Amino acid sequence: MAAVKLAGFRGAVSCAREPQGPLGLTLTGRTAEPSGEQVRLSFAGRAPADLPGRLEDAVVERSAPGEYRIASGARSWLLEARSVEVHREVAQRFYAAIPPRPAPLRRRLLFGVMLGIARSRAGIALLRALRP
Repeated sequence: MAAVKLAGFRGAVSCAREPQGPLGLTLTGRTAEPSGEQVRLSFAGRAPADLPGRLEDAVVERSAPGEYRIASGARSWLLEARSVEVHREVAQRFYAAIPPRPAPLRRRLLFGVMLGIARSRAGIALLRALRP
């Protein structure tokens, strides 16, 4: 079976171990893709003992079922895990694809008037008096 690339990181990658929980290792960093979005890989398996707390420009590949290879620079580590979860922060791309709906003119006017009234002490007192 050929290796399948799960993620490529650019720059610093944080390696967090969780020995007590179901996820033994979580890698967090920015993807090497042009978008540079935040990506997090969580492995359901024990982290290699000699894996440092921080990597640079790491690449994660699935080399066989249940076996993953983490490479950074000249070093690499093998990790056995039941599964891996890949989470990408896509909010920036999502909001770029779906522009916000402009507020209706009446609502903008209402809020403009309310903010204008609230600029003075007398206006604040009037708003408090009108509040139910």
